[in-house]
Amino acid sequence: MEGTATATRGQPVKTDAEAREIAHRLAAVMYGTGTTAGEFLRTLEESGLTLTQCKVLTALAPGAQGEPKAAKDIAARTGASLPTVSRAVDVLVRGGLVRRDEDADDRRVRNLVLTDEGERLVRQLLATRMDGLAIFIADLTQPQRRKLSAAVDALLEREEIATAYRELKEDLK
Repeated sequence: MEGTATATRGQPVKTDAEAREIAHRLAAVMYGTGTTAGEFLRTLEESGLTLTQCKVLTALAPGAQGEPKAAKDIAARTGASLPTVSRAVDVLVRGGLVRRDEDADDRRVRNLVLTDEGERLVRQLLATRMDGLAIFIADLTQPQRRKLSAAVDALLEREEIATAYRELKEDLK
């Protein structure tokens, strides 16, 4: 039995009943750990950033996959439109979190770079979210932890997840 789900950019994709059920269970886990995200959301709110601005800021973090420098690279990485990324970057530049540097090879290109303050905020947001997840995991029983660890290990076999894991470890150093 197949169903239709909506993928990024509103493109319908075919999913099977098992995939939808697993998605529901994973969503329940994410929803159930929402209280551990509270501190992250408070930190985000205190920063004054929108979620889109946060995504752009995080995409510029040291060690970010492909190290995007131009707005078009960030748009591709985050799935946001180029105008949306450009508006977010404008706010981040005005806020002193990002700067636009002239490209050494092409003066028409402006590379986006985190300022020291932007880097500090990214590290704070990531550390806060990791702390919240660690609190949730600390409350699991040993059998639950082993099962979660095995499931995560299996997912780390996917290159995009392994890359994200390496980036997060690097960003939290």
